[in-house]
Amino acid sequence: MIDLEKRKRIMQRSVKLGHCICNPKQGCPCIVFKTKDVCPCAGERLEQAVEDVALTTLVEKAGCASKINQNDLKKVLTGLPEISNPNVLVGTNTCDDAGVYKLSDEMALVQTVDVFTPSVDDPYTFGQIAAANSLSDVYAMGGEPLTALSVIGFPIETLSHRVMTQMLRGGMDKMTEAGVAIVGGHSINDKEPKFGYAVTGVVNPSRIITNAKARPGDLLVLTKPLGVGIISFAGQMGMASPSVLDAAASSMTELNKAAAEVMLKVGVEAATDVTGFGLLGHLGEMATQSGVTAEIYFDQVPVFDEVMDYVSRGVISGGVERNKEHSSKLVVADADITEEMACVLYDPQTSGGLLIAVPEDKVEALLNSLLDRGNRHACVIGRLLPESEARVLLKTTAFGSFREQNLQDTGLREENTMDKIKTDGCCCSNAETDGNGHLPGLATATSQDTQKMMGAFMNSVYAEGAITSRNKELLAIALSVLSKCEPCVKIHINEAKSMGVSEDEISEAIWMAISFGGAPVMMFYRSITEKA
Repeated sequence: MIDLEKRKRIMQRSVKLGHCICNPKQGCPCIVFKTKDVCPCAGERLEQAVEDVALTTLVEKAGCASKINQNDLKKVLTGLPEISNPNVLVGTNTCDDAGVYKLSDEMALVQTVDVFTPSVDDPYTFGQIAAANSLSDVYAMGGEPLTALSVIGFPIETLSHRVMTQMLRGGMDKMTEAGVAIVGGHSINDKEPKFGYAVTGVVNPSRIITNAKARPGDLLVLTKPLGVGIISFAGQMGMASPSVLDAAASSMTELNKAAAEVMLKVGVEAATDVTGFGLLGHLGEMATQSGVTAEIYFDQVPVFDEVMDYVSRGVISGGVERNKEHSSKLVVADADITEEMACVLYDPQTSGGLLIAVPEDKVEALLNSLLDRGNRHACVIGRLLPESEARVLLKTTAFGSFREQNLQDTGLREENTMDKIKTDGCCCSNAETDGNGHLPGLATATSQDTQKMMGAFMNSVYAEGAITSRNKELLAIALSVLSKCEPCVKIHINEAKSMGVSEDEISEAIWMAISFGGAPVMMFYRSITEKA
């Protein structure tokens, strides 16, 4: 029921002042009153069913892309005095993920705050992401989060309170999953929705993980795929598929808790989480603070499906450009690194994974433990070199000793492993096959002539020649594993078996691929055997 007397009293005051009393930038009557017959200054609210509102349509920059860029942020921080308190073990000077304050020889506080705009449309999911993202800074420092304070900005005069309730509920549920108690919070009336948390945790001062402890020879492990910023931007424009939006949301709501526990158990000393400044921004800080040069191999970097397609169509947010402006001065890219590849590495991530610098002799234990904890995306994406000048070198393909590690004692091979793999068809399985089950055409070809030409080519490749058809199937198995094509692996293993190739021969072909591809290829093959 509208209180007409209250409305009249409030509006008369606004008209007399020449300014709306709840927003001095506009006159009275305001546009909301003219179009909706609602006076927000009198406490009246729209009664629309806004639970279905798409949150990303309400903001200019989605997720961590809304953060102030590194260039401007560093200009601001440069003008501030240094912190001289001896109990501050990690402060602003190293641009780390969280601050650390020493309480005793056995305990220190880890503190962080993170607030950003929606990266997804669903309020509940946004709340989960906000919580996971805020906790990630504590996990990256090796800390255990204990309590949190919510910080929320919300347009309460134009959106239903039910939307805000869903945001808060999503955050509470995720904090409960993490074992963190929400002890209070703060809210402001804002035009754009924003949400996050100030989180407090504890850490042993002797076991703090920082971005300044990376060492030459360490391998770089990334625990989540890249591309959520590009996906969110595509979603704002209605260009992203439901499947990739769901995949990105699932990744953003996933806690980095298990990854943090694994790296602590293995004995890692250096890590950071990958969020708003992109992989190259956060890695650049690690290289700078640790005094090392980093080498990244793009073909090893996990990237969400469809992301490269979006980038090729120009779906590149302003956040990419802002990150590039700051971080590119440290980056030296090989000639075969394309602009599209670089954009993915600069893409601002929301609730991204951990970037872990791990000694080479510990990487196998780290990756195996991550896989055991359900992390199927973690892989080695590069290594740290001994040069003291901070640089990030970008290459398309990895070369070096870490790709030749002795990985045979990992427990990957087991009796009858091959029998577990079911034939789902190759990546071109809807093309016509020849009498031997080979795939002569391309499923995505648009021209029958092209398919016929490809069919003839494939027939000639698989035909008996200087290399027998039997050995060609073994080659196909190795190449399928190396290229991480799961359907190809399955169909070629089954084809080899039908030709009488033994389990031992197939296993040796697979290990040849792993010896060239290293730990990421081993993790890929292990994941498909466990799914079978």
